[in-house]
Amino acid sequence: MIEQSLNYLLAHADEMRADLRALVELESPSDDPIALRHCAAWIAERARDLIGGHIRVVEQPEGPHLDVEFDDRSRPAVLLLGHFDTVWPIGTIAARPYREGDGLARGPGAFDMKAGIVQGLWAVRSLQAVRPETLALRLLLTSDEEVQSRRSRSLIEAAARDARAVLVLEPSLDGALKTSRKGVGRFEVTIRGRAAHAGVDPEVGRSAVDELARVIGYLHGLTDAKTGTTVNVGVVRGGTRANVVAAEAHAIVDVRVKSQIEAERVASLVRGMTPSRDGIEISVTGDFARPPMERTPQVAALFESAQRLGERIGLRLREASTGGGSDANFCGALGIPVLDGLGAVGGGAHAVDEYVLTECMAPRAALVAGLIDACLFP
Repeated sequence: MIEQSLNYLLAHADEMRADLRALVELESPSDDPIALRHCAAWIAERARDLIGGHIRVVEQPEGPHLDVEFDDRSRPAVLLLGHFDTVWPIGTIAARPYREGDGLARGPGAFDMKAGIVQGLWAVRSLQAVRPETLALRLLLTSDEEVQSRRSRSLIEAAARDARAVLVLEPSLDGALKTSRKGVGRFEVTIRGRAAHAGVDPEVGRSAVDELARVIGYLHGLTDAKTGTTVNVGVVRGGTRANVVAAEAHAIVDVRVKSQIEAERVASLVRGMTPSRDGIEISVTGDFARPPMERTPQVAALFESAQRLGERIGLRLREASTGGGSDANFCGALGIPVLDGLGAVGGGAHAVDEYVLTECMAPRAALVAGLIDACLFP
């Protein structure tokens, strides 16, 4: 079946690239509801023409999500998951237009992750073309992945709970599929001390900035190469004037961990910080925005299935772990078999040199089609 899908997709490679151009040229920054609605409308219309199904636009004030379901509810469905929001503001396409050359497609959002959306749509179309059975399939595309998926998380988790497997159309890691992702925590530390004149009576004051310097050293000391835990204080602010002992200071902390157990341990240490002296208060807010996606036996089995399918069409697939989070984290934390990185092969995510290897689009779409088929018709 995967060989037939690949042949179909190779015959429609020009149309796939045309869809990629159209989608990249529809700018869709996470913070622009109007642009997101225009992009969602185009994807919905293209999905209606290409694959059919029950298409529902989930409207929200900040931007819609797109949910496409097919009829067969007799067994758990496969969930295809992706997002159409990007990090690029309106006007980027004018400064950096979509272009193709030397086997590459370039443009804002092409790699992360509009090529993955195109490949997902065409994967479904190719499977429909070669298999007459109705597919138990759901395609969910969200508009807020680049801003922590706060609006879409409940929708993603509800869809994943009903799924046999989740296939995530995020870009690959140098061609590798992602079988684990670190959990991502964000914490804000606020330190309150007591202001005083820095020259007249500094001993009366309690410097929040001085305490923050101690806290930063402690937090960075939680980084552990053996466990894969990283802690980074990325933003700091505090004080009012050079001649005033600072009464308040703040820090924003990024934490990455490989397991839920480690997430709970590190979160407890961050929240449990105590002042080094009287007259100082430390408060911590925040949590893990994305739980870890761990490499379970079920995830490993799904990857091995992808490897076997890939060999049939000349793809030698590797697996990889990444410190970055995606919506796959939510699905993995529910215990659902999930495989990430099934989208574009290329590079430069969130960078001005973002690119997609166009010759890889048809084979990667065929891989997705093969995985859907293997999950639904074992």
